[in-house]
Amino acid sequence: MTKDNNNNPRYLAVKTLERISDGAYSNLQINNVIDSTKMSEKDTRLFTNIVYGVIQHRLTFEYYVSKLVKHPGKLQNWVKELLYTAIYQMIYLDKVPNRAIFDESIKIAKFRGHDGIRRLVTGVLHKIDRDGLPQITGVNAIEKQSIEASVPVWIIKQLNNQVGKAKTESILKSINQPANQSIRINIKKIEKKALVKELERIGFTVRDSEVAADALVLKDGVAAHTALFKEGFYTIQDESAMLPVQSMDIDGDDYILDTCAAPGGKTTQIAEHLTTGLVVALDLHENKLHKIMENAERMGVSENVEVHACDARKVGDIYEDNVFDKILVDAPCSGLGLIRRKPEIRYEKSLEDVEELAVVQGEILDSVAAKVKVGGQIVYSTCTILNQENSKNVKDFLEKHPEFEEIKVKTNLNLQADRREDYLKIFPDDYGWQIQARSLLLRTRVSSHLPNLPFL
Repeated sequence: MTKDNNNNPRYLAVKTLERISDGAYSNLQINNVIDSTKMSEKDTRLFTNIVYGVIQHRLTFEYYVSKLVKHPGKLQNWVKELLYTAIYQMIYLDKVPNRAIFDESIKIAKFRGHDGIRRLVTGVLHKIDRDGLPQITGVNAIEKQSIEASVPVWIIKQLNNQVGKAKTESILKSINQPANQSIRINIKKIEKKALVKELERIGFTVRDSEVAADALVLKDGVAAHTALFKEGFYTIQDESAMLPVQSMDIDGDDYILDTCAAPGGKTTQIAEHLTTGLVVALDLHENKLHKIMENAERMGVSENVEVHACDARKVGDIYEDNVFDKILVDAPCSGLGLIRRKPEIRYEKSLEDVEELAVVQGEILDSVAAKVKVGGQIVYSTCTILNQENSKNVKDFLEKHPEFEEIKVKTNLNLQADRREDYLKIFPDDYGWQIQARSLLLRTRVSSHLPNLPFL
């Protein structure tokens, strides 16, 4: 190790994983490191690959280290992360020879620790090289699934109960696959054909999304690092995250409420469809409103966006009844549908968290119910897949608010057209295993007192 550690992808991966294990979000930490260092494009890819790979397989690697080290509980956090990075590279990075993994890992151990740590790391790596990885034994079937897929037991049990064992197995096989890099075209600034031409000119491989309209899937480059992005010709957004707004049938003069708006991806998407209309974007945290307006200005739609700091459960304190044409409730949720993009989420949440969040979601829906005009719509969307935060919330809402009726969720590309349910639920193993999960449920208002409710 030298003074150039700040540009060493393996060293930076260990430091980043330490921060993430202390509670930092993986995507934010990775972006911060990339922006603040001078790694080559090749090293950036290696760094990102290692960080996400270790997080995805953390429970698996914890099991291996527990069998390879006599007192694993006494290991310093950075030493465990170092061992995980080495194991990940040995298993999943075929093009990296073991000697390079050993050399770099041992150098990091020597640089950050004492000679005893260097000897421990050396011994563990050589044991794996000589004997292979430990077999998973002495656990029941669900625990074995948990270790192999690196998914907590409680999530597997919930999925088994709600979608069945076969679907659960398929989901578990999918969630550690790489996600698509997708963008949403700014339809106010550029036509798709022109944007595709420019992206291909600067080296991207481009294809249409099979899930969302006005969406492209990119390879061979970083979408956030182009002048086209900075000038607002597109924004980065998961394909499934575009569906709630695309289901809303927005008119140009609509007055729309986005209740939980930060960082503003859906707010700007709504605003792109407005002419004289306005989208009011709320967020509980005032400091996040700046990010919403920053995105709106970059996308050239700030004239159609208004922001306010507000707890969405207290909308009634601010707005009169029957004022909005449409309301989007992209509710705070457990985020379990985001496991592919934010893999640490699976370790941070519990069943109690899910149940507590479901209460909050229900309170938000109750709060906005009277604020939509007769014949208007409420769209309810989550990026999780458990029933407690989705279909149960919808059922409870309709029982409390019989003036609403359920209507079928429609998407521009007519996804799952033959489904029996009115709601649309996308699982991690759907559509090529590369988009995030999302639950979408739709309702409409039919009485003279209350609104429509769509769920995405």
